[in-house]
Amino acid sequence: MTTMARTRGEHAVRLPDVDLSLLMAASVLAGFGVVMVASASLHLSGQGDAELRYVNRHLIALLLGVVLAWLLYKTPTAWWHKASTPLYFFGLFLLALVFVPGVGREANGATRWVAAGPLSLQTSEFMKLFIVLYMAGYLVRRQVEVAHRVWGVIKPILLLLIACAMLMTQPDFGTTVVLLLTAFGMLFLGGAPLWQFAALLSLAISALLALIWVSPYRLERVTSFLNPWEHVQDSGYQLTQALIAFGRGEWSGVGLGNGIQKQFYLPEAHTDFVMAVIGEEFGLIGTLLVIFLFAVIVWRSYVIGAAAQQRHDRYAAYTAYGLGLWLGMQAFINIGVNMGLLPTKGLTLPFLSYGSNSLIVCCAAVGMLSRIHYENSLAGGGKGGQWQRV
Repeated sequence: MTTMARTRGEHAVRLPDVDLSLLMAASVLAGFGVVMVASASLHLSGQGDAELRYVNRHLIALLLGVVLAWLLYKTPTAWWHKASTPLYFFGLFLLALVFVPGVGREANGATRWVAAGPLSLQTSEFMKLFIVLYMAGYLVRRQVEVAHRVWGVIKPILLLLIACAMLMTQPDFGTTVVLLLTAFGMLFLGGAPLWQFAALLSLAISALLALIWVSPYRLERVTSFLNPWEHVQDSGYQLTQALIAFGRGEWSGVGLGNGIQKQFYLPEAHTDFVMAVIGEEFGLIGTLLVIFLFAVIVWRSYVIGAAAQQRHDRYAAYTAYGLGLWLGMQAFINIGVNMGLLPTKGLTLPFLSYGSNSLIVCCAAVGMLSRIHYENSLAGGGKGGQWQRV
């Protein structure tokens, strides 16, 4: 019996080593996202099979995202390091494609998409991933320069400004903010002196404020954000409807599918303002649960990064930190916009909003974090090790 038990143990299939907290948080958010996209979009889709048009597209994107996450989980981080700079310039090429006549596609006054057969490729979403990989590689190559010379901090920002200029031309102010904040955060974690970090951040904020000042429609968004109830019939309409949705939800919400704002009042409820739909239908409890799940993802990203740093794989560590920064920053901005804490801008809520490209890239981020965790586990002894789960 002992020999048979030992034989069964030797031939048992070993499950992939993953961070269960990270995977469960991302899976719950993605599954909840399917439910909320359905709730927020069924009234937009028509009758019959067309009712599920947005849901079907969202499910296809989720499937593609899971496949990409699995492929990245199977890809060593050393390959990402080697490809980080070429991927950044490939991202710049993709950003430039939107300006090619017949290739770029315009919607709602913005040219952000590249026609790819039946799909539309939003190149800025992939640039978020590429900038994390590039910055991680730069911090490894130029660690001493970043820590001791101003030029070491300025050089990657100059290259980043090329991407930001392309994004502002589309225009895509929200993604520009996310890219800049993610890059600055990674520079700070990479050892940039506090005074240099503060100076660059101040310059970036000043430049963004100047862009708002010289752009009438952005300035209108800011003024309506400061007092949306004075602009309830024009520039403040979307924000006031979102606030009404949160107010109707109270503690526990009106129930799944019973929200009124998404049907008659709140524009873009299934994309940029899905959090307001959650607030109306699931109340404060549902809102806090979503925030908690994003906090878990950011926390696990930093735990995974810290474990990689302890085993002296600085590229994997900076990549994990950057992914956590990006996902946390974008979730914070989207939720802040929905709640009236930040001016309105077009950013999706990771894992939850309708938007194929955003969902695919978020799944890719989870796959990369899972790969880094796996390599941490291998370095911990091959049996799960001290890095397997915290």
